[in-house]
Amino acid sequence: MEKKQRGKRLAEYRTDYVVFDLETTGLSPVSDAIVEISGIKVKAGKVTGNFSMLVNPGRSIPYGAIAVHGITDDMVKDAPCIAQALGDFLKFAGDMVLVGHNIHTFDMKFLYEASGKELNKTVANDYIDTLYLARRCLPQLAHHRLVDLAAHFHFPTEGAHRALNDCIMNQKCYEAMAKLQKEKVIAPDLVCPRCKGELIKREGRYGSFYGCANFPSCRYTKNIG
Repeated sequence: MEKKQRGKRLAEYRTDYVVFDLETTGLSPVSDAIVEISGIKVKAGKVTGNFSMLVNPGRSIPYGAIAVHGITDDMVKDAPCIAQALGDFLKFAGDMVLVGHNIHTFDMKFLYEASGKELNKTVANDYIDTLYLARRCLPQLAHHRLVDLAAHFHFPTEGAHRALNDCIMNQKCYEAMAKLQKEKVIAPDLVCPRCKGELIKREGRYGSFYGCANFPSCRYTKNIG
């Protein structure tokens, strides 16, 4: 496998990025498989291209997964395998920052597992998880699902849980939250000056402090007060 380090989770807004989304057969990046990959490329805040591909997972898609995204075995029977689909997506994304909703604990893990197993490759792209951004920008919301954010900003939510539709929805939400970020809803002193990751309040031996979310690859800390 390529000797590269996995990307870091960033907290700072970027104008150039690829917002992406995956649909899968289940929740485990080890035992489940990707059935759809979509992405939207944005440069200088403007959409410049998109990518969307169904994936043949080489197995039957469980009913519970079909109930969520609506992708059936018949729909993917002639689709490319994950090696081809993922390779094409990574070429589309290049070295751009990846943006997605709940990707830190879900989509990125699927990307890491599949790219290592199928392509013998490390995904080194830095990424921004809009779930964390939403919790910071919109603490007044009871829930921070993607459809909750879209409804808050009055964006259409039709077609949710299909990858490209979720990308379109999340790209609009990300830009809307970026405006809140620029208005200093997210304080700039809560962004790590070394890696641009998020500073998180933690408890240590000598009391509370801010530590980088990308620990241990980044060990920046800051005293509170």
